Amino acid sequence: MYPYQYDPRFQNLFPPGGGQGFPSFPPGGGQGFPPPPPGGGGQGFPPQGGAQPPSSPPPAFTPTPKLSSGGPSLYAVDPGAIAGCLYRYTYIWPRNGRPYWFYPTFVGRRSVAGYRWTGSFWVYAGVDVNQIREFQCV
Repeated sequence: MYPYQYDPRFQNLFPPGGGQGFPSFPPGGGQGFPPPPPGGGGQGFPPQGGAQPPSSPPPAFTPTPKLSSGGPSLYAVDPGAIAGCLYRYTYIWPRNGRPYWFYPTFVGRRSVAGYRWTGSFWVYAGVDVNQIREFQCV
């Protein structure tokens, strides 16, 4: 059977009254869902105990990359190396796409999270360290 075809064995998975085949939840999130974390907002942002975006825009200059070859790099960025850039303005050259200013607030084993400069304001974003070609802290 094709996986997206209707299967009558699953018709009673959801109780009636939920609309569109989904269960209805009482106001306030329903039972079994924890309340949002204190100081973290309804969506859990900003994470990590209230890390805030910088209060000012990034520097007006653009750093020059050290790997000036412009070709593809065979090495991945080490999360330990970018951890030294926590809470510092960091310029990132991604493997694909345009370079941008970033303000990292969290470094994991394979990803970095923080605030990305859009040209007008900071937005919370995350990036896989394998997608970073080069970075430079200022």
